[in-house]
Amino acid sequence: MSEAFDCTKCGESLYGRKYIQAEGGPHCVPCYDGTFANTCAECKELIGHDSRELFYEDRHYHEGCFRCCRCEKSLADEPFTCQDNELLCNECYCSAFSSQCSACGETVMPGSRKLEYGGQTWHEHCFLCSGCEQPLGSRSFVPDKGAHYCVPCYESKFAPRCARCSKTLTQGGVTYRDQPWHRECLVCTGCQTPLAGQQFTSRDDDPYCVNCFGELYAPKCSSCKRPITGLGGGKYVSFEDRHWHHSCFSCARCSTSLVGQGFIPDGDQVLCQGCSQADL
Repeated sequence: MSEAFDCTKCGESLYGRKYIQAEGGPHCVPCYDGTFANTCAECKELIGHDSRELFYEDRHYHEGCFRCCRCEKSLADEPFTCQDNELLCNECYCSAFSSQCSACGETVMPGSRKLEYGGQTWHEHCFLCSGCEQPLGSRSFVPDKGAHYCVPCYESKFAPRCARCSKTLTQGGVTYRDQPWHRECLVCTGCQTPLAGQQFTSRDDDPYCVNCFGELYAPKCSSCKRPITGLGGGKYVSFEDRHWHHSCFSCARCSTSLVGQGFIPDGDQVLCQGCSQADL
C-alpha cells in the first residue's frame, strides 16, 4: 500500500497531478495560487504561478497589465514614471507634463538643457539669435516683438547711429539737427571743445562754440570791437554796415544810450540829437 501524498491545503491526492512544494508542504496548483499568489493591481485577478509577475512599490502586476495608462504600451522593459498613482511611459509623461520647445515644437525632455523666458521654453540649442542665428546660451540678449537678438545684432539692426562717426549709440547721446550724436562726438568745429550741455550755434551745418563762432563769423561791434553773436537773448542795433551791442550803442560824446532814440551819424561816430545840435 502506497504512502499518502496529498495537498496540504485541500487534502486531495497529488498522485499524477502537478503540484508545488511550498512552505508547510506540497500544494496543488489551485490551492497554491489561492494561498500564495498576489492580486494584480490592474485587473484584480490572481497572478498565477506560471505568469510573469512585475512588482512596483507595493503593487503587483501581470506582465500584460503593467502598461502605460494612456497609450497602453507595455512597460515591462521600458522606462516609465508614476504620476498620481498612474503609470506613464516617457513619451506620454513628457507630452502631458513637460514643456514644448517654442522653436521646434518638440518636447523638452526632463533633465535636458533648456532655457525659459517670458513663460516660454526652448531647447538650449533652439534658442537662437534672430539676426545671426547663433545659440544665445547664457549670453545677454534683447527681446523685440517676439524675436530675440544678441547685443551686437540688435545694435547693428536697431540702435541709432552717430551722425559723425556712424557707430551705434548704446546709451546716452545727444540730438542735434534731429540726428543722434555721441556726446563726445558733438564738438566745436573750430576748437574741438565738447558742446553737449553748452550753448552753441552752427554755420553750414557745422557746430561752433560761442567763442569760435564770434571770432570767425559774427559781426564786430563798432564800439567795443567784440563779436556780436545774438546768442542768449543778446540784442544789437544795426545801421548801414555797422553794428553795436545794445549796451554799446550810445552817444560818442555824452554816453547817453541811443537805443530806441533818434541819433545822428557823425563819421565813424553816432551822436544824440542834443550833442549834434550843440555843434551847430
